[in-house]
Amino acid sequence: QVQLVESGGGLLQAGGSLTLSCARSGRTFNSYDMGWFRQAPGKEREFVARINWSGTTTDYADSVKGRFTISRDNAKNTVYLQMNSLKPEDTAVYYCAARQSGYATRWYRDFLYWGQGTQVTVSS
Repeated sequence: QVQLVESGGGLLQAGGSLTLSCARSGRTFNSYDMGWFRQAPGKEREFVARINWSGTTTDYADSVKGRFTISRDNAKNTVYLQMNSLKPEDTAVYYCAARQSGYATRWYRDFLYWGQGTQVTVSS
């Protein structure tokens, strides 16, 4: 079993920066690909970023590419999402997710384990 706990959300103005963290407990962290997703009110959950088990491969949604950076520290069992140049449209609940390392995917149903989410609100 894998447990994920996000932290770092908050309220900030457009143009600001924020770093989300996701701490994992349970089975060996190294064997899991990790992802960040977000869900705004009335919208479907959408892919934000993904990092493979070793940290050598990353993938980003076009809407955040160049502004967000995903990284992981396997020694600390933690994955991060550095968010810069935030926009009001980035407002959402952000979820950390994990899946057994495998093929590259952006589909949220491919991720088995989920955190409880952390709210990010960006004002204009």
